[in-house]
Order: sequence, then structure tokens, then C-alpha cells
Amino acid sequence: MFRKRFRQQIPELNTTSTADISFMLLIFFLVTSSMDTDKGLLRQMASPPVENSQPQDVNKDLVMRVELDAHDQLTCDGKPVTLKELSEAVVSMATVNRTEHIVAIQADRETTYEAYFRMQDAIVAAYHQLREQYSQKRYGKTYRQLTAEERSLVNEYYPQRISESLQEKGGRQ
Repeated sequence: MFRKRFRQQIPELNTTSTADISFMLLIFFLVTSSMDTDKGLLRQMASPPVENSQPQDVNKDLVMRVELDAHDQLTCDGKPVTLKELSEAVVSMATVNRTEHIVAIQADRETTYEAYFRMQDAIVAAYHQLREQYSQKRYGKTYRQLTAEERSLVNEYYPQRISESLQEKGGRQ
């Protein structure tokens, strides 16, 4: 008698859901992980001095001294101020002396980044307010609605004149 040979089949692994599982794990890790975003300040560096140029004298009455100490205390011309008061002071100084004023910032090395960025935001908000008012008055549009050329003219009318330096621990620089 002949026996039929049955060939034994080895069962295969079902891999149809492997791609789905790996995709779901990828999505899970992307959603749950945190992406650190770097904070920064958008500043344009001053052009280097011309070789034959003379140092310019600055009228001390047109300089607003803003200091941030190691305890995150904000002062403007030696008087303690809040962020709102600082912003108002920058607006009034820049309104009176559009192109000659200077906001001189001194920050202690021990100050926190949070306090430093809040101070910077208050100063930039003051310039934004001035530029917004001027663009409404001059062009009848908001600053965002202006063309690049119009924005450039508004920026020239109210330039950001900010000077920054670090204050050494226990003394001035």
C-alpha cells in the first residue's frame, strides 16, 4: 500500500500588522516627545565703523539707562519701574527724540533669561506701538498691511536704537 506523502507546511509568521504597529509607535513618540525651541532675539548688528571715522559724542540727556540686576529688579534711569512703565518711557523718549535717542541696556550676568526677555519684549512693544501709530497716521493701514518699502520707511522714521552691555557681578562695565 502506498501512502500518500503529505508534505508538512511550516506555518509562516503573519506580518501584516507589523507596519501598522511601527507606524503607530512612531506617531506616539513624536506626539509625546517635546521639541525644544530655541528662544532668541532678532537683532541686526551695527555696521562696522569706517576706518577714517571719528567716534561720535552722545548727548547723555538722550540716553535712557535700563538696568536689570541679579535679583531681576528693573530700573530706568536709576528708578525702579514695571514693564509697562518701561514701555511708556521708551515711547515718550522715542516720540520726542526719534533718531537721536538711545536705550542703553545693562543686564547682570546673574539675571534670569525670563526677566531679560520680558524686558526686551517691553522695549520692542514700545517701538511696535510707535510704528503702528505712525503707519496708521501716514498710510491709513496697520503695520502688517504695509508693503516692504513702506515698512522700511516706517522703520527709518522710528529706528530701534538699543545698546546692550553686560554688567559684571558687583560692579559696572
